[in-house]
Amino acid sequence: MKIAPSILSADFAKLGKEVAAVDAAGADYIHIDVMDGHFVPNLTFGPPIIKAVRASSDKPFDVHLMIDPAAPYLQEYADAGADIITVHAEADKHIHRSVQVIRGLGLKAGVSINPGTDESVLAPLLDDIDLILVMTVNPGFGGQSFIPSQLEKIRRVRAMIDGRAIELEVDGGVKPDNIKSIADAGADVVVAGSAVFGGDGGYEAAINALRAAAG
Repeated sequence: MKIAPSILSADFAKLGKEVAAVDAAGADYIHIDVMDGHFVPNLTFGPPIIKAVRASSDKPFDVHLMIDPAAPYLQEYADAGADIITVHAEADKHIHRSVQVIRGLGLKAGVSINPGTDESVLAPLLDDIDLILVMTVNPGFGGQSFIPSQLEKIRRVRAMIDGRAIELEVDGGVKPDNIKSIADAGADVVVAGSAVFGGDGGYEAAINALRAAAG
């Protein structure tokens, strides 16, 4: 199980140090939640912040664009240091074109779906993407509770992947007490915000606890 700490839950006053700390603690990806206050009810970071912390880690920057539209800004996020760019099926009228652009920039392309979106929207994209991100909370804020009904969706998406080289990522409410069921449903990567940054035992202990609980 790969662990992608979400810096949405980090201390913004020392963001570069936080990125370096979770890297040293064993993070596989650095997950960066970009929100526009339009597609989701929150504002976070843009390309300048990503560029500023890029030197703090050699781990892949997993950039999740919760913005509408996303297409006009893909080059900027690539230039800022993204390794994976994930766009939302709900926010992009021409999702296949955006996937092609991301891959044309030499990056891995991901597509995310919200809890209320049927996974069938992914079917036309399966041969052209590198990652599927299943949201298990409604996007916009950290610290929300996992929506149990999404476990069955994770299983269905796992079946859709059907041997393709696509990572299945899960984001939202992931904790040590539910990560095993998420792993059993077929997830390869979990995004963890408060589960990593919100504890008292340190980032390495939190990441190790998630991996151990995943089995």
